[in-house]
Amino acid sequence: MATKKPSDYSEASIRVLKGLEPVKQRPGMYTRTENPLHIIQEVIDNASDEALGGYCKNIVVTLGVDGSVSVEDDGRGIPVGLHPEEKVPTVEIVFTRLHAGGKFDKGSGGAYAFSGGLHGVGVSVTNALATRLDIAVWREGGMHTISFGDGEVTEKLKTRQLARDEKKSGTRVTVWPNPKYFDSAVIPQGELQRLLRSKAVLLPGVKVTLTNAKTGDTQSWQYDQGLRGYLLESLAQGAGVEPLIPLFEGEQYASADAEGFAEGEGAAWVVAWTEDGNVVRESYVNLIPTPAGGTHESGLREGLFGAVKNFVEMHSLLPKGVKLLPEDVFARTSFVLSAKVLDPQFQGQIKERLNSRDAVRLVSSFSKPPLELWLNQHVDFGKKLAELVIKQAQSRQRSAQKIEKKKSSGVAVLPGKLTDCESDDISRNEIFLVEGDSAGGSAKMGRDKEFQAILPLRGKVLNAWETERDRLFANNEIHDIAVAIGVDPHGKNDTPDLSGLRYGRICILSDADVDGSHIQVLLLTLFFKHFPKLIDNGNICIARPPLFRVDAPARGKKPPQKLYALDEGELEAIEDKLRKDGVKDGAWAISRFKGLGEMNAEQLWETTMNPDTRRLLPVSLGSFDLDASEARFNMLMGKGESAARRAWLEEHGNEAEADI
Repeated sequence: MATKKPSDYSEASIRVLKGLEPVKQRPGMYTRTENPLHIIQEVIDNASDEALGGYCKNIVVTLGVDGSVSVEDDGRGIPVGLHPEEKVPTVEIVFTRLHAGGKFDKGSGGAYAFSGGLHGVGVSVTNALATRLDIAVWREGGMHTISFGDGEVTEKLKTRQLARDEKKSGTRVTVWPNPKYFDSAVIPQGELQRLLRSKAVLLPGVKVTLTNAKTGDTQSWQYDQGLRGYLLESLAQGAGVEPLIPLFEGEQYASADAEGFAEGEGAAWVVAWTEDGNVVRESYVNLIPTPAGGTHESGLREGLFGAVKNFVEMHSLLPKGVKLLPEDVFARTSFVLSAKVLDPQFQGQIKERLNSRDAVRLVSSFSKPPLELWLNQHVDFGKKLAELVIKQAQSRQRSAQKIEKKKSSGVAVLPGKLTDCESDDISRNEIFLVEGDSAGGSAKMGRDKEFQAILPLRGKVLNAWETERDRLFANNEIHDIAVAIGVDPHGKNDTPDLSGLRYGRICILSDADVDGSHIQVLLLTLFFKHFPKLIDNGNICIARPPLFRVDAPARGKKPPQKLYALDEGELEAIEDKLRKDGVKDGAWAISRFKGLGEMNAEQLWETTMNPDTRRLLPVSLGSFDLDASEARFNMLMGKGESAARRAWLEEHGNEAEADI
C-alpha cells in the first residue's frame, strides 16, 4: 500500500475557517500588528460614529493598570435584543461575526448614514485578538453586560434594571489585547493622544478624555471651533510659522437634489500656505484618519490648483515659459480635510487610504469655486499666493533642466512606436509598457500627454533570465524598452549610470488575466536580471486594470454608478454591498473585460492611468534577500529547472486561484 506523501492534495487538505478563525490565522490582513492601537481605534471609531450622528457628547478612554483599555461613550448603546434573523443577542453578533454591523444599512433612516467603512470587520477583529473583552451597555432603562475570551462568549448577556433616577445610556467596551498577535503589547501614547485629539477636532462640542490609571494623569480635548484652531495650533507647534495669507476655510455638503452626489456628502476644510517650515497635512473620511491620503486629498489638490491657475491666468501673472502644475500649488500647502462619503471604499482593512473615485470630483467641485471667488475678492492676497506658486514652478523647472542637460549627449534614437510625453521632469514622468497595439491605442488616447508616455509591446517578451547581456538587443522589444527608458542593462553588483533615465516610473500594463500575468512575469524577470538598480530605486510599478465593471442602479441616496473590481474577490464584495443596500439580485449588470483593448480611452484613464484614482503596485524585494530571490527566479524561469518547477507546483498548486 502506497504511503501518503506530505505534499498529497486531497479532500482533507481543504480547511474551512469559521467564525473569527481567519483573523487569528492572519491578523495582518485585518489590522496593524506592530502594536494593539488599531484594534482599540476600531472601538473608538464606533463611539465617534455615535457622536457623528449627534447622539454622543462624551468619549472617555481609560488605560487600566492591568493592561486593559476601556472606551466609554454616552451614545444610544449597542442594541442588545435578539437579532430578528439570527435569534442571538445583537451585541453578541457585532463582536463575533466578521461581516456584521450597523454600517451596512446605508438607506434613508440607516443608523449610520456616514460611517468609517463597509468592511464589517471592525470590533469583531478587536474581540478576536483580545484575551478578554467586557461590554457594558446602558439602554432602555437597563444595564446589560456580556464578556468574551479569545473571541468566544464566556459570560452570556445579563441584564439588570436601572433605578428610576439612574438615567444613563451608552456603551463601555474594555479590551485586554492578546500580546501574542503583536510585535509589542505597548500602545504608543503619542499616537493615541493624536488620534483622540483629532476626534475632538472633527466633532466640535464633543469632549474626548484620556485617563491613565497607572499614573493618574488625565487629558481632555474639546474644540468648539474645530479645524481652524487645530491647524493653527499644529503649525505653531511645528516650525512656529505664520501663514502667508489668511486661512482658506469652508465646508459644503450636497443637498437632496444635488446631481451625482448623495444628500449630506461633502467636506469641510482649512488650508494654509506657508513660505517655509514643515507642512501639516491631515485628512479624514467619516472621522477615520487616512494617513496615506487618497482620492479626497486628490480632490482638494485639484480644486486648489484649478482656482489658483484661473486666478493667475485672469490677472496675467504667469511669466513667459513658466507652466503651473498641481504640485506647485500644493508644495507649500498645509491642510486639515474632513470628508463625508456615503459608501467609502478604502485600501485594505486598516483604512489608511481612500479609494472612492467619486471623492475626487466631490471635494474638487466643492472647494474650487469658493477659493476662486475669495482670491478675486482679495486680489492682494491672491497675488501673494501667486508669487509663491510661481516661485515653486520656476524652481521645479530649473531642477528639471539640470537633469536634462546631464542626459542630453549621446542619446540613442528613440523607438518609432514610442509615444513620448512633453515634460522633462523625470520625477514626474512615467512610461507605460502596454500589452498589444489595440490597448496601446486606448492608452495613447486616454493618457495625460504632459507626463505619460506609451510603449506598446507586440506579443510575449523574451524570457531574458538566461540571455547574455550582449545578446539582449537582438530582441526588438527589449532593445526598444532599454532605449526608451534611457538606461543600459547591468548586473546586481554593477554601478550603472542612471543619469540618462527618462522616466521616474516604469509601469507594466497588461491584461488582468493569465496571459497578462505571464507578460508581467517576463518583464519583471527582465528588470530583475538586467536592470536591478531600477527595482532598488523603486522605478518599476505594475498597473492594476480591473477585470470587471458593475453597472449599479440608483439605490437610496446614491445615483447610478459604474463600479470596477480588480478580481473575483472585489466583485463579490461589491455585489455583497449592493445586496446590503437593498438592491435585488440581477438589478445590476456585470461586464468582464477580456483585455485592455476592450476598454475605451476614458475607462482606461479612470481606472488604471489617472494618478488620483488608479491602483499602482510598486515593485520591491521587500524583506527578501537578493540571493533567495535570485534562487526563486532561477527555479521559475531557468530552462533546465523543469523538475524543480514541477515539485514546487505540486507542493503549492493548491494555493493558486485559477482564472478559467
